[in-house]
Amino acid sequence: MKAVAINQFKDIPVVMDLPKPVVRAGTVLIRVTAAGINPFDWKMADGILDGKMPHQFPMIMGVDGAGVVEEVGEGVKRFKKGDKVYGQFIHAPIGEGSYAEYAVVPESAAITYAPVSASAAEAAAVPTSGMTAQQLLDKLDLSEGETLLVNGATGGVGSFVTLLAAIQGIKVIATVGGAADAQRMKDLGATYTVNYKEAPVTQQVNSQFPQGINGLIDLVSDGAGFNANADLVKPGGGAYTTVFVADDAALAVKGLEGGNFETVSTPDALNKLALLIDHGTLKIPVERKISLDEVPEAIANNRQGKATGKTVILM
Repeated sequence: MKAVAINQFKDIPVVMDLPKPVVRAGTVLIRVTAAGINPFDWKMADGILDGKMPHQFPMIMGVDGAGVVEEVGEGVKRFKKGDKVYGQFIHAPIGEGSYAEYAVVPESAAITYAPVSASAAEAAAVPTSGMTAQQLLDKLDLSEGETLLVNGATGGVGSFVTLLAAIQGIKVIATVGGAADAQRMKDLGATYTVNYKEAPVTQQVNSQFPQGINGLIDLVSDGAGFNANADLVKPGGGAYTTVFVADDAALAVKGLEGGNFETVSTPDALNKLALLIDHGTLKIPVERKISLDEVPEAIANNRQGKATGKTVILM
């Protein structure tokens, strides 16, 4: 089968011809039809989980995927051959990822039945970004009409945060880098946009909302930037970062809830998103569809922060 993999940490990913994986007890063999690209994929390739989980090389990249169950291993009860599934394929050993034509995934992993109304490309775009966005909003617990600053709004997680927040009637202030980004975020449901290239975000938001905002989701800032953005939030509000740069003591002094955020990936969380999709409430934003051969370039762009929206690999 074809797959995108590395031979050692920090290698440049390449397309390889590798053996088709063999189903094991407690696992399912999935014929992958689409895979979603996330920044965590290349961070794993750089060794972010080295020493925390076992790895195997060549290490096939990718966490998010969608496909069809081709074979089930001994003891599997949740799935049968022919089931359409989606979710996070990550498991030990790291290296049996979703950037491949086939993947073996434990039944116990964060995978579930794919949304009936979604294409494979749409389903593959959802798992990490969708679960992260939904859980961040659950943590903030904002009410209809309240204001939320999303810093790093144009990426995969930011796009889903904007969509899901708009569904709840939350007024999203999305940071953008130009007119095209501003229009895309408005189309996703942002009420306001702030161009960070024109003036500091804090200055612009403070001038528009001198009484303060209700919440912050910061997907890109360093510690100083997050702390400055958190100053925009009224006491009693919440501020979360996915970059693990929060100072909990500093937030407490400001009278804010929040801090560093890590997604809890479960089949139940994916089922909730699938229900929103199948009810027509959540429209999945897929910005770009590529082939396996185009993945190395897409990963390079993602590393450099050039990617906007969600990029999906079609097998």
